[in-house]
Amino acid sequence: LLALLIALYMLCGAAVFSAIELPAERAAKERWQRRLDEFSRRHNLSRAALRRFLREYEEASLAGVRADDVRPRWDFTGAFYFVGTVVSTIGFGMTTPATVGGKIFLIFYGLIGCAGTILFFNLFLERLITVIAYIMKSCHERQLRRKGVLPHNSRRGSGTSEVDSLAGWKPSVYYVMLILCVASLIISCCASAMYTPIEGWSYFDSLYFCFVAFSTIGFGDLVSSQNMNYESQGLYRFGNFVFILMGVCCIYSLFNVISIVIKQSINWILKKLDCRCCHRCQRKFFHSRRNVVMPGNVRSRRNISIETDVVNESDTDGRRLSGEMISMKDFLASNKVSLAIMQKQLSETANGYPRQMSSSSKQNGFSGGVGALAIMNNRLAETSVDR
Repeated sequence: LLALLIALYMLCGAAVFSAIELPAERAAKERWQRRLDEFSRRHNLSRAALRRFLREYEEASLAGVRADDVRPRWDFTGAFYFVGTVVSTIGFGMTTPATVGGKIFLIFYGLIGCAGTILFFNLFLERLITVIAYIMKSCHERQLRRKGVLPHNSRRGSGTSEVDSLAGWKPSVYYVMLILCVASLIISCCASAMYTPIEGWSYFDSLYFCFVAFSTIGFGDLVSSQNMNYESQGLYRFGNFVFILMGVCCIYSLFNVISIVIKQSINWILKKLDCRCCHRCQRKFFHSRRNVVMPGNVRSRRNISIETDVVNESDTDGRRLSGEMISMKDFLASNKVSLAIMQKQLSETANGYPRQMSSSSKQNGFSGGVGALAIMNNRLAETSVDR
């Protein structure tokens, strides 16, 4: 279902971008053809010779040659900016290695650098979620004290009533998403206020560059810190580095939170489809077969978590003993548990020890997963229960 939704999302996006950008592309192409014809007639040049010259300039631009006066791409500062776009997976494309040795070195350098940077983003995400969850829980405790549920003069963890009142509390993923959205918007607006006067872009173009850079899309149509000289050049390049680093970390965390929301939405859709469609099919199937040996009862839908080690397969066993073919739903349910156990074992192997999950975190909506999502899920569950 997720692959189908992504494909549909891509088709809709392609239709919208084609409708918006194609007329502008055709108009620009017509304007360029008129200017090319006018230039060819004025200077008495053949179209073929002029096109060969333009192709040679395109090849030279790949090596760093520009019509305007810009800084060298492969001096130390330019090379440092390039490796920053490599390890952060932004990849603007304005600077690329032209030699065979540079291309070979880039393969091995990017392999280790991208892996290390992704690890840094995951650790940053873990610390960020810890701080956000701690602040949200403190605000929740303050609200409970105002309502009189908790005593005002008690310290954290000193009273049993406080522990009982906060035992079932967990931070909401929607609050975390809202906080990350606000943080990303503040960073983007501050960075755009810096880029607009220094780079000479409009404020909207600066916001566009911030999203493209912070989300590591990196088209390369707008790239900061490419001119030869700037006013307060050292301070500007340092600020550019800080804004890009903070923006990438916040947008990366926001993407992970949004992916959790998308996952919950898809699970909700599947649950609704399962409730409406599968029970109708089962009634029709059982009603159409008169002499079939019916199971004792039809198994109701249950949420199978990673911690589930056994599944009650009495219904499927009854169907097998009665000679009835196992349904696709039972097959998927039985295999879902084995996949969940395998995912749990992979997570424990990666962490080096079996991770004990508390009973209150099973219904958090954040449990499960490997990688960045697992870091976020486990950190949200731990901070909401342990503190």
